Amino acid sequence: MSTTSTDGVHAEGYALENEWRPLAIAGGIVGLLGLLAMTAPAVTGLSVSLALGLLLVAGGIVHGVHAFTARGWRGSVWQMALAAVSVLAGLAVLAAPAVALVTLTLALVAYLVVDGLAELATAMRMPGSAARTSVAVSGVIAIALAGLLWVGFPATAAWAIGLLVGANLLVTGLSMVAVAMAARPIGDATPPATEPRGA
Repeated sequence: MSTTSTDGVHAEGYALENEWRPLAIAGGIVGLLGLLAMTAPAVTGLSVSLALGLLLVAGGIVHGVHAFTARGWRGSVWQMALAAVSVLAGLAVLAAPAVALVTLTLALVAYLVVDGLAELATAMRMPGSAARTSVAVSGVIAIALAGLLWVGFPATAAWAIGLLVGANLLVTGLSMVAVAMAARPIGDATPPATEPRGA
């Protein structure tokens, strides 16, 4: 039993070591997309709005189909109402993606304020902890960023969402590359000397 579990761990590690190159390439592509998104945040923001509109329409259609197929279900009326609201909201977003981008920016400001206050409250509850300062600083930064977005609103709506999406893609890509580099076999970095294996 122990041999099987050990072999399973080795098999997993071996597979990860073999797949580090595709992971590194994928991470590089994601990071590059993040950089491109950050260079054109307005285009990225509008793309996010359009994608949100399509998702709302698709979700509404799914709810409507479910309401028609689930016969005898008491919640079908609510499903139809939800489907109608979702489709109408999606069509509204698709018809005016710039307006939706403004709404998304307001939602982002509200999220940053709530997140910052929550982190400050968490920091207040952890006296003597080494992580207290970092949590408090993170909360202050979130509130300060929300304030900057609010002061510049509605002009900030043109770039805020796109910039944050791009930054998120960049960080994700870099983390994928870091994981790939960590999983890279030592033999790929330094060629092994001529010594017998399994000694």
